[in-house]
Amino acid sequence: MASDASQAKLIDGTTLAASIREDVAQRIKSKQTASPRFQPQLAIVQVGERPDSTTYVRMKAKAAEQVGVKFRHVAVPVESSAEQIVKIVEDLNADDNVNGILVQLPLGDHITSAGERLVTEAVSPRKDVDGFHAYNIGHLSSRASDPLFAPCTPAAVMRLLKSTNTPISGANAVVLGRSDIVGSPVASLLRNADATVTQCHSRTKNIPDILKNADIVVAAIGKAEFVQGAWLKPGAVVIDVGINYVPDATKKSGQRLVGDVQFSAALNVASYITPVPGGVGPMTVAMLMENTYLAATRQWDESKNLKIKPLALNILDKVPSDIEISEAQIPKPIADVAHEIGIQANELENYGKYKAKVDLGILDRLAHRKDGKYIVVSGITPTPLGEGKSTTTIGLAQALGAELGRPSFACVRQPSQGPTFGIKGGAAGGGYSQVIPMDEFNLHLTGDIHAVTAANNLLAAALDARIYHEATQSDKALYSRLVPSKKGKREFAPLMFKRLKKLGIDKTDPNSLTPEEITRFARLDVDVETITWNRVLDTNDRYLRKITIGQNPTEGGLERVTGFDIAVASECMAILALTTGLQDMTERLGAMVVATSKQGEPVTADDIGVSGALAVLLKDAIKPNLMQTLQGTPVFVHAGPFANIAHGNSSIIADRVALKLAGTEEGDSSDRVGYVLTEGGFGADMGMEKFCNIKCRVSGLKPDATIIVATTRALKMHGGGPDVTPGKPLHDTYTKEDLVTLKEGCKNLKKHIENSRKFGVKVIVAINQFASDTEAELALVRDEALSAGADGAVVSNHWAKGGVGARDLAEAVIAICEGESDFKFLYDVKLPISEKIEIIGKEIYGADGIELSDLARQQIETYTRQGYNNLPICMAKTQYSFSHDPKLKNVPTGFTLPIRAVRLSAGAGFLYPILGEMQTMPGLGTRPGFWEVGLDKDTGRVVGLF
Repeated sequence: MASDASQAKLIDGTTLAASIREDVAQRIKSKQTASPRFQPQLAIVQVGERPDSTTYVRMKAKAAEQVGVKFRHVAVPVESSAEQIVKIVEDLNADDNVNGILVQLPLGDHITSAGERLVTEAVSPRKDVDGFHAYNIGHLSSRASDPLFAPCTPAAVMRLLKSTNTPISGANAVVLGRSDIVGSPVASLLRNADATVTQCHSRTKNIPDILKNADIVVAAIGKAEFVQGAWLKPGAVVIDVGINYVPDATKKSGQRLVGDVQFSAALNVASYITPVPGGVGPMTVAMLMENTYLAATRQWDESKNLKIKPLALNILDKVPSDIEISEAQIPKPIADVAHEIGIQANELENYGKYKAKVDLGILDRLAHRKDGKYIVVSGITPTPLGEGKSTTTIGLAQALGAELGRPSFACVRQPSQGPTFGIKGGAAGGGYSQVIPMDEFNLHLTGDIHAVTAANNLLAAALDARIYHEATQSDKALYSRLVPSKKGKREFAPLMFKRLKKLGIDKTDPNSLTPEEITRFARLDVDVETITWNRVLDTNDRYLRKITIGQNPTEGGLERVTGFDIAVASECMAILALTTGLQDMTERLGAMVVATSKQGEPVTADDIGVSGALAVLLKDAIKPNLMQTLQGTPVFVHAGPFANIAHGNSSIIADRVALKLAGTEEGDSSDRVGYVLTEGGFGADMGMEKFCNIKCRVSGLKPDATIIVATTRALKMHGGGPDVTPGKPLHDTYTKEDLVTLKEGCKNLKKHIENSRKFGVKVIVAINQFASDTEAELALVRDEALSAGADGAVVSNHWAKGGVGARDLAEAVIAICEGESDFKFLYDVKLPISEKIEIIGKEIYGADGIELSDLARQQIETYTRQGYNNLPICMAKTQYSFSHDPKLKNVPTGFTLPIRAVRLSAGAGFLYPILGEMQTMPGLGTRPGFWEVGLDKDTGRVVGLF
């Protein structure tokens, strides 16, 4: 360094800090112009109320306000343990709104240095704006890498040096001090800037001699005025980091602040020097603001650039069994899938390695986002073998997510164990388009169906118990047991106020009810002939369809005939699929009608007092389950309502979570828009119609398109081909080219397209290709679909090729779904019940009209009188025909729909007319699927599952 006889220039840290703060403020404003929700936030954890710590926190809070950084002060009791502080830090790590975390040191005399390190190491490196984490310190010390953040004071030292334009490369630099906070990090930064660094400390010998050769001196040794002016090389640049108080009688406080350098003496030797105060101090706080901005920018950009890391598929020409394909793929840990799609760690509840539940709080966190594109996957009227809706849903999700790199989510129902161990099999998709692990998917998953079973059967038990107790007790005894005296005081249970309000009794004191009010309150007076609530079991068991209960002598002869349904036919399952949150679910469960009283009033779960307990049993089941496809794209598996007597769609909650994760906000590029594929059960006349008229009415969501899955096999069947029967070989009609039969069957496809367009959505036909399909057959289906008004018709071979086989379909979906949805409902729910039924019958099924049985008329009159007439309609009919008769294929005409009965699902929120005989408990065939299922004796893996 050149010598300068004149006095050293002061390095004005206060002015430089102000310019840095102003620059940070401008960068924040600029970022917010493009992305209004961008808001850096700094959280400082302070233990106790040490005056010096409080002063430092106040300085940082003031600086944060100046630059536009949101500040959060987390005050922690002085007696808190290191472990308790770590828990606070971990919560801040998981908070997406917090970008920077600083733990104000010291933490207190009761916390050891090891405990202090435990706390500072708990801060996530990506939020470690103080730069104290071992990750950042380690990278700072490495020539091969850069830290996410440099510690604020060392960074301030480097910025002050650079402000002097002093060459650092090749300079001799001496650092006095070896603390982890200043000395050692400064030495690393100087070495990284190509200075030759000597680091001294309290035990270094001959410090004056070492300083004589120093072009740059950084004093951070913590000794007041330790460095004498005579020790310095003329023209040296001096950065004084010291903060020391010495006695000074002239000061009001009796002391004054000095650095580690004799300032007055050094002033005549150095070329540049920092004053104390006014040098490093204000710069440290400014660098903290800059680090916080950098952290916020980095985290913001990361959230915008989340990408699924696809899993590679090993495609074999001869496609193995579904379970062989599933077990050959190694899934990603579900936590990795969650991270890739933007789910935070505190929003994920792992159930093993490959499945997890997602906390509903994510909907609040992402409420600001505009939903992604919403597509319902349906199909033509199927054969008993199914036409591949699930497989298409999964294959398309793989194509969008793994092949085209677009945010993509499949939302499917959880399969029942009934078909899994019966004939149909599971619902994980098939071939190279599956949800994995498929054995976990098709079995217990996370226990949601078991929870539904428990809730349903608790209500059944409570109903029968109430009937028994009312039959065996007087009004007074019954009331005394319902509202018992506890420690001399009687109180109504919270749920009882609902019943009191329903009865018009405006009293809160149990002792104030009149004898007449006691009778009305205590007696539900159930007409057992009107009970509609069955017990459920998730197994095909034909011998439970009709049973007699109450045969034991202890039940006093109160026998009655009842039955079991399969668990997915429970109204509790329909509610799980249609609910929008915990409170909504509780209210829906309470509103379920299980019978009618002898006075003609509906008897509900609230009347029985069990709705709170039902909600408790379902409190975890309400959270959607996250899994993945064979190619590692996300799948939400949630709820599994029966597709005949219920609406046959997965949950609103899963769709909403997926739509937000696939969504965008102001400033996002157009290619950030994601796609949610939600599947509706059976043909478009069933699942899609119910999706639109029931599910969307509850959710308020608007679909952008419907995908209708078609196969030449099903179309040929509708064109007059022989019956398709599970377990029997296909007729040659289905394995050889037959354009005449196929063209006739395309009328069924055309009717589904016509129906879909009535809801104002785009229509895309996905032609699910089979190995025996010819080019001429596929071209015919495509041409017929387009001529019928489909917006697109694409051949897809995802079963044999995975996402690659659905790439053309994915590109068509992206192109066709541009713009806003013109979705509309088919009918107004305020219309009379019979008129709504007739609209569906005529518009969707092509019927000439409806014919109500005497029972159906009576039920409609009852529901209208009870105030249930404004509910949507959920038609319960065969899935194998547009009509009520499964034998009527293709597009039948000239028929009238016979409405045998109309039942009420008050909690789920719909009425379901029954057409023909609908079984709500399937039976096992002669040769069920369970014969093949077992465990490999060596590995314990599931074998024989499809």
